Amino acid sequence: MLTELREREFARLGDHAYLDYTGAALYGASQLRAHQALLASGVFGNPHSDSETSRASSEILENARRRVLEFFDVDESTHDVVFTANTTAAIKLVAESYPFSPETSCVLSADNHNSVNGIREYARRAGADVRVLPLDHDLRLDHPLDHLGSGPGLLAFPAQSNFSGVRHPLSLVAAARSRGFAVLVDVAAFVPSHALSLRECPADFVALSFYKLFGYPTGVGALIARHDSLAKLRRPWFSGGTIEYVSVADGTHELKLGHESFEDGTTNFLAIAALEPGFALLDEVKMLRLSAHVCKLTHILLGELAAMSHVTVYGPLDCSGRGGTVAFNVDGVPYTEVERRAREAGVSLRGGCFCNPGAAEHAFEFVANAESRGNIGAVRVSVGLANTCADVERALDVVASLSSARGAESKKRALL
Repeated sequence: MLTELREREFARLGDHAYLDYTGAALYGASQLRAHQALLASGVFGNPHSDSETSRASSEILENARRRVLEFFDVDESTHDVVFTANTTAAIKLVAESYPFSPETSCVLSADNHNSVNGIREYARRAGADVRVLPLDHDLRLDHPLDHLGSGPGLLAFPAQSNFSGVRHPLSLVAAARSRGFAVLVDVAAFVPSHALSLRECPADFVALSFYKLFGYPTGVGALIARHDSLAKLRRPWFSGGTIEYVSVADGTHELKLGHESFEDGTTNFLAIAALEPGFALLDEVKMLRLSAHVCKLTHILLGELAAMSHVTVYGPLDCSGRGGTVAFNVDGVPYTEVERRAREAGVSLRGGCFCNPGAAEHAFEFVANAESRGNIGAVRVSVGLANTCADVERALDVVASLSSARGAESKKRALL
């Protein structure tokens, strides 16, 4: 079924091996056709009005909110959806609005995207205690409950690492809430290939970008929040679209309730109209099938890389508790050179630290300093819906070829 789907939805790939799904998913052709047909046949105005065209846009937004909640196995009775520009913007809404104080804590896992790491700056400014949950040798959280402490406060961690692919235990959410913490979970790397029920996982806040899910549209993300948790946030400002009332004369204002008080300005309503075709594509594939597909490709990738004596893989070497993201280095070969060789071979992968300095520092066993900045990194291969075994083999061939190239260079130096 997935082979036929690749031919139908991703024919533009040709023989290119796209292996950067943690960076961005690929959109299917049917998504573009459906979005274009909607825009070509409809007339949509700014939703902040009661005209026919405004109502048409408002209907798109409300239908999209319901669709997002359905994907996460909840509904409007318990949760709300705040549309944002991306995961980063969703996280920033919580960071700037959480009531940090000297009496609260901010607890972050060492394995976090910088979009989450930045929360500490708001916490420090408010005098809150900032702590970090450490990692073990497999880049998993190392007995996190021993380091968590007690609330009140905010805990933030990723459901899946964008560096190592490790899936951190979602059981941590309920445990942290029982200790008085509100919990923010970054699911950007997790949900593209794994179902998440917010009915079972009681996270206060969840942040994601939709291009990570199904490639298109870019520039749209969401903060999904429990009603009671969203009500406890305190916005540091107001803007167009967020207020019921504002007076310049007496300097007062009143915010709207729920998501409307967090969606600054006009939401990207025409791009949000493209979400439904993306969800439809995932519905056709079925998340269980997609999860199994990603696991199969990851198993091949890990097994082959682990067998190469010139490769160091970071994180777990099996598929237990990990997703389809694999970070590694080729001994003696800069990651930039691996990227170059892959590019020349028609393979898209990624190099660097992936905006995750905590996982990188632990993996490379170094302490960051001015001399090391910009000089270290890894290679990351990540798989998804459009990938095949042949794509993975193409990447493995590139890595294998670097062993012979490295050996030839060593022999040349020896002769000199």
